[in-house]
Amino acid sequence: MQVIVLGSGVIGTTTAYYLARAGADVTVIDRQEGPARETSFANAGQVSPGYSTPWAAPGIPLKALKWLFQRHAPLRIRPDGTLFQLRWLAAMLRQCSPAHYATNKERLMRVAHYSRDCLRELRAETGIAYEQRTAGTLQLFRSAAQLESVGRDTDVLRELGVPFEVLDRAGVVRAEPGLAGASERFVGGLRLPGDETGDCHLFTNELARRAQALGVRFRFGTHIVGLCVQAGEVTGVEIKAPGDGVRTEVLRADRVVLALGSYSRALLEPWGLELPVYPVKGYSLTMPIADAGAVPQSTVLDETYKIALTRFDDRLRVGGMAELGGFDLRLDPARRATLEKVVRELFPGGDLTRAHFWTGLRPMTPDSTPVIGASALRGLFLNTGHGTLGWTMACGSGRLVADLVTGHPGAIRSDDLGLVRYGGRVQRPPARPRTHPAAA
Repeated sequence: MQVIVLGSGVIGTTTAYYLARAGADVTVIDRQEGPARETSFANAGQVSPGYSTPWAAPGIPLKALKWLFQRHAPLRIRPDGTLFQLRWLAAMLRQCSPAHYATNKERLMRVAHYSRDCLRELRAETGIAYEQRTAGTLQLFRSAAQLESVGRDTDVLRELGVPFEVLDRAGVVRAEPGLAGASERFVGGLRLPGDETGDCHLFTNELARRAQALGVRFRFGTHIVGLCVQAGEVTGVEIKAPGDGVRTEVLRADRVVLALGSYSRALLEPWGLELPVYPVKGYSLTMPIADAGAVPQSTVLDETYKIALTRFDDRLRVGGMAELGGFDLRLDPARRATLEKVVRELFPGGDLTRAHFWTGLRPMTPDSTPVIGASALRGLFLNTGHGTLGWTMACGSGRLVADLVTGHPGAIRSDDLGLVRYGGRVQRPPARPRTHPAAA
């Protein structure tokens, strides 16, 4: 079976690896010059099934209104001039009920816990190393109200059998001694001992090398012009190498997997498929560690600012926040100021004078759940829309899609993860299907 995977981020690369392991002949196409050069490049580093929580939650609409007037708010909304942005926001608001939250939380945790198990198995089988740590993660509460409201999440964790600890101030310092000097800034925390951390970019590149050893071909620096569709079935992909002018090439395949993150939607538009994936912009700082006693041992998530601080071997990664403003990749100094503020207040052991500032676009769905599975176009499978949890859910998503593509039963339920939950269907395609520059 010949399979083309579109995208070489952590989602596309894990998918390609598991497909090759299942015996498929796999080609990966990406416009970048190597794996994990966009959203997977400098994310917060969390592999956090225990913290797999939908953005759309009860109380979020009111919080979002308050955040609009705060200098260091975790969310910023800037109109991008599209009707899609407004529709996406309306769809997300409709998901903010307790019932929807519970449904989406279960879906996320189902995929995330399976993915963590797949990652552990992969690590044992291959010996892959990516500066990983398995000491859990800690959600830090700066106010009593945050600590008191944790019950909603712990109820779900308890129901799903996920280990956790609710900690007071002293317990937080025992779990993360580097916070001792900042103890007046928080009142407690929620520790998830089963969570992990690691450098997603390093992992993806190491896995790409292992995939190549299994026969996977990576075609980097290659622009995707569009899908080739005949009678409602995807038969291949039209591509163009940079510098080739108007000359294009068609790669034929039995199956195609779309794993282009925020750019996935544009590739489906010409065929009448509405994929509700919006680019949610996030930021990070990566810096050397100047004082090992004043940085986290694993990951600490500041609940107030929605910022994660993650320890690698000799670096500190600080990432988070969210902006809804389209495909704008400009670096905002005000967002850097927020990241630096959190570092100074909690873990001053990071060397901010040598920090690298980065931004990426997270592919987010209104219900925060990824879109995984077959599409209404025969032969086309989707693996996108993971939002802030792409690294957390990568291995499980890749393995699940590989099973679906090759006709094997998946290890977890997936019927409610597909595009069908949004009423996904194929309309009559236009006479001359258009392409979108974002897809190239």
